[in-house]
Amino acid sequence: MGAQSMESGGALRGRDQELAALERVLATARAGNSAVVVLRGEAGIGKTALLDHAARLATGFRTLGIAGVEWEMELPFASLHQLCAPLLGDLQELPDPQRDALSVAFGLQAGEAPNRFLVGLAVLGLLAGAAEDGPLACLVDDAQWLDKESLQVLGFVARRLVAESVALIFALRDSDDGPDLAGLPELTVRGLSENEARVLLASAVRVPLDPLVRDRIVAETHGNPMALLHLPLALAPAELAGGFWLPGRRPLARHLENAFHQQFRLLPEDSRRLLLTAAAEPTGDADLLWRAAVLQGIPAGAAGPAEAAGLVEFGTRVRFRHPLVRSAVYRGASVPGRRAAHRALADATDPRLDPDRRAWHRAHATDRPDEGIAVDLEGSAGRAQGRGGMAAAASFLQRATELTPDARRRAGRALDAAQAHIDAGGWWCGVFGGVGVGVCGWCGGRG
Repeated sequence: MGAQSMESGGALRGRDQELAALERVLATARAGNSAVVVLRGEAGIGKTALLDHAARLATGFRTLGIAGVEWEMELPFASLHQLCAPLLGDLQELPDPQRDALSVAFGLQAGEAPNRFLVGLAVLGLLAGAAEDGPLACLVDDAQWLDKESLQVLGFVARRLVAESVALIFALRDSDDGPDLAGLPELTVRGLSENEARVLLASAVRVPLDPLVRDRIVAETHGNPMALLHLPLALAPAELAGGFWLPGRRPLARHLENAFHQQFRLLPEDSRRLLLTAAAEPTGDADLLWRAAVLQGIPAGAAGPAEAAGLVEFGTRVRFRHPLVRSAVYRGASVPGRRAAHRALADATDPRLDPDRRAWHRAHATDRPDEGIAVDLEGSAGRAQGRGGMAAAASFLQRATELTPDARRRAGRALDAAQAHIDAGGWWCGVFGGVGVGVCGWCGGRG
């Protein structure tokens, strides 16, 4: 059994309750009514595998899927645009106010900051329209990493789906307690039983396993399937067989990232550079990735070892085996390596079609103040504000401040960034680029 199929099977082992719940959600949508469920659980517990299984169960459905990416959270409506992109051919069917609001939110036309209520109604209309031709399944992984605007709209839509043939399934870290999905039907995904965990662990270990080590791993992973499959890869045979394993104090997600990073390190250099570039590009746009790869001199054959290792799939979209693989690749790379990947992605991005993503990549590619990049980020902040993405505007302005060489301009941008944080609904006090700026969240006063 391959690594990926073994992991999927392991995550579904002992999941009768969860699988039955997914089948009920899809059956409800297939019968003409909407259904929503939020899968909650820790990293590696099997939420992604359950979403993949739901996609396989959704025969006869049109399926749309997205996954949140932590370092794309500052781009307003980015995740919502990715989900709705296949449906935008029906945009003209919406009422004019809804069509215009969604077009502004997605940067398809200029206009005043869109009314969030109209954006939500527009997305609801797109999904309902698509479901008229057959049931629709929307699968949202790592919802805690969606940009704020997208998550708010999807929560709005989830509460208003009634008689449409739409199944909306979210997967969310159990540590997230945000309000946007509050009140929706939830299902907590828990660890495997001790017996199931032992069986899964035995399938992942290629050497004799000391019983004390086995029981320690089973106990400390709390039945987490990904941990059971991948933690042994980070341990030496002597640790597994001799009983000398000393677990670290890091969180489970970091343990898993380390295991994936060990696999990543074994790849040829060109494959590592290709995977890093893919990890730095959140949309999974294969054409963009290969343009950036060519700019770095990475050959097409570099994809083979990465796919053979089961870390990623290259097709019309680039799909990592699990979000933690992407994190492991990106976080474990050197700073110069990450900058080189972002630089190539910026150069490969059309400045007319996607100026904000290009500015975002350029900002991550530089290690010194650059007024040109700061100006581009300021423009991105203005467009974000125009789309109603105040949190994104604050993030763009903060980075613009850090990259501004002139002290006077830096001070002005720091004040604008601080005000944008307030307008985004929070209070902020800090130092941007060496400029001390304090902002009171109650009165908006600066000091």
